[in-house]
Amino acid sequence: MQRLLPLFICVVLALVALTLLPPEPARGQFATNTPAGSSGIQPNPALPTSAGGGGFFSTNTPDGPTATPTATATATWTPTPTATNTPTPTPTPLGPFSYPDNVNSLTGLEYVDQTSRERVNLIVKISNYPPVVRPQTGINLADVVYEYEAEGGVTRFAAIFRSQTPPLVGSIRSGRLMDMELMTMYRGNLVYSGTSEPIQRLFLQNYPFRLISPFIGDPQGETCQASPFCRLPREGLAFEHTMFGNPQLMWDIATQRGTNRGFKARGFAFSAAVDATSGTPANDVFIDWYGQTDARWQYDPASSRWLRYTDGVAHFDRGDGQQIWADNVVVIVAVHERRPDLFPEGANYESLQVRLWREPEENFLYQALLFRDGRVYEGFWDRPNRDEGTALFLVYGNNEPMKLKPGRTWVSVVRGLGDVVWNEQKADLNATATLVALTPSPTPLNINEGD
Repeated sequence: MQRLLPLFICVVLALVALTLLPPEPARGQFATNTPAGSSGIQPNPALPTSAGGGGFFSTNTPDGPTATPTATATATWTPTPTATNTPTPTPTPLGPFSYPDNVNSLTGLEYVDQTSRERVNLIVKISNYPPVVRPQTGINLADVVYEYEAEGGVTRFAAIFRSQTPPLVGSIRSGRLMDMELMTMYRGNLVYSGTSEPIQRLFLQNYPFRLISPFIGDPQGETCQASPFCRLPREGLAFEHTMFGNPQLMWDIATQRGTNRGFKARGFAFSAAVDATSGTPANDVFIDWYGQTDARWQYDPASSRWLRYTDGVAHFDRGDGQQIWADNVVVIVAVHERRPDLFPEGANYESLQVRLWREPEENFLYQALLFRDGRVYEGFWDRPNRDEGTALFLVYGNNEPMKLKPGRTWVSVVRGLGDVVWNEQKADLNATATLVALTPSPTPLNINEGD
């Protein structure tokens, strides 16, 4: 026992010495000399126990959401913003693939109101031959107009309305094969007076609810104030050229059929800036369809518009009494084909198929010209598929989009550029100007005029 007493005394003294040492921080706990309540980092009770237990600090980037950190008075928690913290916003493109919600893809301009934003593109067929049908009514309020050969060098207009609502349009004529492409390209409703049996069959097979016409039973009355269609005869005008229509009531028909929806068609790209580094000056462009129909457009710097002449005479719109105008004139070359599978040889109702698409086996593009702001830009057009809402893409040889001036566009479809002549100098139209000066502007056609 006396031998064990010294060893026992040594153990007791060692235990007393350990109790006098400072305590070691707990494993995983964030050790700090900053008292609680100051501006230092404090244990986060929201951290999971796997991070070292409730209240233990594990990492500055915990997995998953954590509690919002408490703001402190220390400047290191509120860094001063610099230029790199606020990136420059990327401008929203104006086509050809996307457009801001409030921008009309037909014009590159904002919709004039919510109504125009929400309604369908209305494609109205309008006569342009014989000359007695001129002046037409309502064309200057269309967003886009296509002019193409109906048959034998005679052209017809397909006017697409969205932004504006003319009280009257016309004269309204029959549908053609190309109108099916326009309905697909612009997701539009077609307004027409009638058509041949083979084409009508195709219309009904493909677009039974997107057709608006008295030919399928839509109302026709004595006036166009109360009816979507009416006959407005005048001396020297053949019966087939006397049909006119009320676009607002046509949109009402589309609403009843569930097709009055404001789809956008992609394809056109717009820029208000003029590209002066490419293109060449052009103030006059003449387009000829085999001597049967022609169109001349001259650039007017005062209004920054292209003004139209037909058969050497200023071409008016009877709706507003103004010369027909456009912000852009586009000319495209397209294949024109006969359809013997639809029309027998010698049929007097034959309709050409104008190909507004690129066949899969074609590894080239067809030519296109863009006239804007007194200049001409040479490029190509493309439409690699026939999807709904895919219209024409206008591109340069490097596949960069050709930029249209925001506004109204007139598209002329030809068989070849040999039918198109453009110059920097304007053709001398002094004689025409004298004739126009002696001729009063057309009296606007009254929507209430009847038989």
